[in-house]
Amino acid sequence: MKFKHISDAGLTVKNGRLVNNRPDGISGIQQAANIKRTMDRSKKVDMIADGVNLAEGKKDFYRL
Repeated sequence: MKFKHISDAGLTVKNGRLVNNRPDGISGIQQAANIKRTMDRSKKVDMIADGVNLAEGKKDFYRL
């Protein structure tokens, strides 16, 4: 594949050096797996935070 300009290939020239502006070579399946992993982790963090809040509420309730 031939490009007319370097910028067409995702490369730019800055101070006489080529800068790579191309996106990472991650497949759609890998992106979906990363998103799923992030969502699962977020759900677990939310469950732990809810548990801590419930424990604090019970502790305050029993002090009365």
